[in-house]
Amino acid sequence: MVTLLLIIIYLAFMGLGLPDALLGSAWPIMQHDIGATTEMAGYISLIVSFCTVISSLFASRLLHRYGTGKVTLVSILSTAIALLGFSISSDFIFLFLLAIPLGLGAGSVDAALSNYVAVHFKAKHMNWLHCFWGIGAFTGPIIMSFWLNRDNNWRAGYVTVGLLLLTIAMILLASLSLWKIFEKESIEEGSDEEKLISNREALRIPGVKISMVTMLCYNGSEAAAGLWMASFFIGNKGVSPGTAAALSSLFYIGIIIGRIISGFLSTNVSSKNLIRYGGIIGCFGLLILVMPVHYWISAGALFIVGLGGAPIYPSIVHSTPERFGKIASPSVIGLAMASAYTGSTLIPSLMGIFASQLGMFMVPVILLILFSIMLVSSEMVNIAYKRKVR
Repeated sequence: MVTLLLIIIYLAFMGLGLPDALLGSAWPIMQHDIGATTEMAGYISLIVSFCTVISSLFASRLLHRYGTGKVTLVSILSTAIALLGFSISSDFIFLFLLAIPLGLGAGSVDAALSNYVAVHFKAKHMNWLHCFWGIGAFTGPIIMSFWLNRDNNWRAGYVTVGLLLLTIAMILLASLSLWKIFEKESIEEGSDEEKLISNREALRIPGVKISMVTMLCYNGSEAAAGLWMASFFIGNKGVSPGTAAALSSLFYIGIIIGRIISGFLSTNVSSKNLIRYGGIIGCFGLLILVMPVHYWISAGALFIVGLGGAPIYPSIVHSTPERFGKIASPSVIGLAMASAYTGSTLIPSLMGIFASQLGMFMVPVILLILFSIMLVSSEMVNIAYKRKVR
């Protein structure tokens, strides 16, 4: 039964990734059909990100009251309904309003499943869980591309993904009883999981604020790399847009492969060392990207950056119950998710301002600075944890 539950969790997390790149893939066609301007996609993305941060902050209260299974079900269902709503929208204002449940659903399911796996499963499953997010994020645009190649039918692309998420929601509904497996174990062990640690109380725990900085820097750098590396290859390496798009995908391929590998490594390597070594590998790749080398070498370096950064996010999340306690874990992970989504919202925009003023060569430079700050803050969390243990 535990194996079946784990499969369902993987499936739900893949569903979390499915909508992430749909808007960017469909917007060039969508905007003409609904009479919107190019920059309006940014407004929708901003609302999604803002609502994701909000739902992450409230995740611990929702989990405490309703449990992981029900929160995940409602979150996936709200995301599915929002995407189906996108498919029938004929005006920008409807997309703007539908972005609210889309963002609220994403933040809740991420925090809920991440905390559940961190508390009840081994580190390898956390890495593979986030690998499945990457598979979902990679699959969404492929589905949209399939329909765009058939009379630019972006609406069918949203319907397809929406129906896939509805199917996942039905599976979650049928499996609600499975989520109680670990609740029964906690009762038998006399665990004090009824107590709710508020966000304010969690912030006072030594190391939590620094851990939030680590998450902000990593997620911000990941989002910024995904947004700006193609422009870096075009503006700094002189390649064509098509080639640049293909080369930038190496970053995500590196993340997917890296999380598969780190899942196996986590059996013998601690989360602390996975974060440390991953950060060092990522910095090495970024140092190559800063140098004036051939674009194929830069492409390989970008793959190394994705490979190195792959274990950082899941390792931080999985180590949360150990570092800050199981009772505080839902609130700490919720705060970490909120910080991560704040980084993925603000940092790409700020990087765009710097790059437009100083040149696209600044993209890997800023990423290197972010990775360095992330490494330092991660080591500060380790120091805080050692003091707590003593």
